Amino acid sequence: MKTNLKLAVALIPSLLSSHMAFAEDKQDGIRFRPPAVPLVTCDPYFSIWSNSDLLTASPTHHWTGHPHRLTSLVRIDGQTFRVMGDAPANVPALRQVSLNVTPTRSIYTFEGPGAQIQLTFMTPLLPDDLVVCSRPVSYITWTAHSTDAKPHEISVYLDAAAELAVNTPDQAVKLEPVTVPGLLAARVGSIDQAVLAIRGDDLRIDWGHFYLATDASSQLSLAPSARTTFASGAPLAASDSAAPSAQATAAHTPAMAVIMSLGQVNAEPVSRHAILAYDDEYSIRYFNDDLRPYWRKDGATAADLLQTAEKQYESLNQRCEAFDTELIADLHKIGGDSYVQLGVLAWRQALAAQKICADANGQPLSFSKENFSNGCIATVDVLYPAAPQMMVFSPNLLKASLVPLMDYSASPRWTANAAPHDLGTYPHATGQVYGDGTQSPMPVEETGNMLILLAGLAKAEGNAEFSRKYWPVLKTWNEYLVAKGLDPENQLCTDDFAGHIARNANLSAKAIMGIAGYGMLAEMLGQKDEAAKARATAKEYALKWIALGQYDDHFKLVFGDAGNGTWSQKYNLVWDQLLDLGIFPPEVAEKEMAFYMKKMNKFGLPLDSRREYTKIDWELWTATMADKHADFQRIVDACALWANQTPDRVPLSDWYETVSAKKSGFQARSVVGGLFIPFLKDKDLWKKYSSRDKTTLAGWAATNFMTPEVRVVIPTAQTEAAIWRYTTAQPPADWTRTDFNDKAWKQGKAGFGSEGTPGAHVGTAWNSEHIYLRREFTLPEAALTNARLMVHHDEDVEVFINGVLAYHAAGFTADYNTAPIAKSALATLKPGINTLAVRCRQTIGGQYVDVGIVELMPQEKK
Repeated sequence: MKTNLKLAVALIPSLLSSHMAFAEDKQDGIRFRPPAVPLVTCDPYFSIWSNSDLLTASPTHHWTGHPHRLTSLVRIDGQTFRVMGDAPANVPALRQVSLNVTPTRSIYTFEGPGAQIQLTFMTPLLPDDLVVCSRPVSYITWTAHSTDAKPHEISVYLDAAAELAVNTPDQAVKLEPVTVPGLLAARVGSIDQAVLAIRGDDLRIDWGHFYLATDASSQLSLAPSARTTFASGAPLAASDSAAPSAQATAAHTPAMAVIMSLGQVNAEPVSRHAILAYDDEYSIRYFNDDLRPYWRKDGATAADLLQTAEKQYESLNQRCEAFDTELIADLHKIGGDSYVQLGVLAWRQALAAQKICADANGQPLSFSKENFSNGCIATVDVLYPAAPQMMVFSPNLLKASLVPLMDYSASPRWTANAAPHDLGTYPHATGQVYGDGTQSPMPVEETGNMLILLAGLAKAEGNAEFSRKYWPVLKTWNEYLVAKGLDPENQLCTDDFAGHIARNANLSAKAIMGIAGYGMLAEMLGQKDEAAKARATAKEYALKWIALGQYDDHFKLVFGDAGNGTWSQKYNLVWDQLLDLGIFPPEVAEKEMAFYMKKMNKFGLPLDSRREYTKIDWELWTATMADKHADFQRIVDACALWANQTPDRVPLSDWYETVSAKKSGFQARSVVGGLFIPFLKDKDLWKKYSSRDKTTLAGWAATNFMTPEVRVVIPTAQTEAAIWRYTTAQPPADWTRTDFNDKAWKQGKAGFGSEGTPGAHVGTAWNSEHIYLRREFTLPEAALTNARLMVHHDEDVEVFINGVLAYHAAGFTADYNTAPIAKSALATLKPGINTLAVRCRQTIGGQYVDVGIVELMPQEKK
């Protein structure tokens, strides 16, 4: 099977022929073979991909790699074929003949006996309209036509597994039909509905509901036998869609299924479509508020969402087709076929790694998830590389991403003189993981990032009014960079996987760009003296940077003798050109680019002289610095070759090996939005797209950033070293039950872990892989009205109350945090004696666990 990048034949035939030649004739054999194909890409939880060349070769997956199965069959003149998914295995797969990926769509074409079937996945991520962009809706469209001049009876089948609505497949679910005027619809959700209870990285959503909807002429089934029934050609039973059901998820069942008839199909194409949607109801815990998704800002319900999605299907389809055609043409103009391939894969991935919510005023707030790196939310050094996509196509989306970070930085809770690293662990934006009011773990990195982003936003809008409100914070940040930025101390930068490093030349370049960006903002706000001072400092530091970093025919990785013979990509210098700052002499970038061309490997330019791995976002930033188009194209071609030949079949990684093409780490991150940075170099393109942003913004609501007051019910080691029973050996299956005999277990004081773990109060040393804890506690007669767990865990934790799972989370926290108690566990709390049971698993680095119970007290907003 060939998978070629096909463009809209009727609109841009010349580009189509160019891509066809590219796919077949390139010496290195580059063809369009995505590492993974985006199918349903709405947000970090509602994200489904195909990891195979053939859509029928494997199940569909969530971006984390866990099965999120969508299965589709077609029946042509009574013969059944698979077109999505690897089951049923006894049903043959229809022959896939092409794959076309565009920014908003993935289109598979199949050929069968006398007919061609096209399967189109469309997610209208159109960021010039944040209401549309925020909708958790994707469409699947089946289009068929006869290829032999004869009529053919065709029907299609789709089912969606209940695992789409749970984190782990052992969680109980409820399936039920729902009433939506004009549509046939069903939904599935977890029984427990622990809203916003879990946080961490390798997690799927387990609250809210997944919806499947089609027009009313279709058939709906909730029966496990629906797929087998359709495959056999038998009609569905009338009772299949009648009764709601509750059962545990398992492979392929339970599922919701729809059957649609295309009737007798001739040469004229016939289409039917289905709507896939996910209503999480509440999306993000933003300090003391649980935020609704942005599409709900005016009170819309799930039924409204589905009806609107159906009503706007045709118009959105047309908008997506037009947008895809235009963007692909612009990508091709900038970087040819290679850049088209990278751009179409990056578009949906970058936007779907973010969640757009509404504040109390109905204004947008956007939160990125640090996918498969540590699960942080609103990470500054993730927003920084992701920002070019927003800077070009939706300055208002960039504002929505900046507001939570800027408001937090301006609040009494944050007292450091450098910018924060993050706002917590997704989906809890409740304060920096590494502690509030303390220094960021990457102070120069994050402070430079924020000043550059604000300058870029001002450039996009032609004014700096967004920054005016935060000017005292910006002034403090600039002073920090002036004091600490030229020759940075031993600290992390955004390439933190490479470890701490002192005197980092690229980090110094970022600080200088940050100071210059601050000067640009001051100039735009009429602060002439402040602007002149910042510009003079940036130019003075640039000359010092050249002297400190010069080595032979390039500039060093680190200043000083330790840097002799080293090198690194100086991607941060790109802002000197993009923002027209004029701080560094042009010869600096020219000299670096000439040196980089000597260091190119088959699959890209290494990040620096220490290893052969690289970051694809930084490669595109470095390429954009090139004065010679051939140098730009060489880097872009190498990146495209990697994307087509990497053996790792996952959504685009941004960290990979330039010799073996293997993934070093990370996947599905929003940072690939940085691949659109060349658009910033073309001022006409930048203006064309940014001027289309039609989202209307007003004043954002004030946020209460202060930690809520709590009444301690069951203390943690913060206040009392309570005695627990514990074991590090695997206990019997009933170890969480209230009647379990734990007398043989050891006794120890809370908390349990290793010294040096951030935020830990170690009472008992724990250094094995697992630990199991139990303790009894007594509750008074008075009812708990707002009970929460108080938890510190490093890493994965499960908490049981009276034998019922109350909370579970992957990853780690760096301090004690409140966490909601699952309703089923909360219902077991009773006056008198109760039981807490805890399991924690250690993976890497520090380790610690401690659990208590508190009650949140009413608090007025400040």
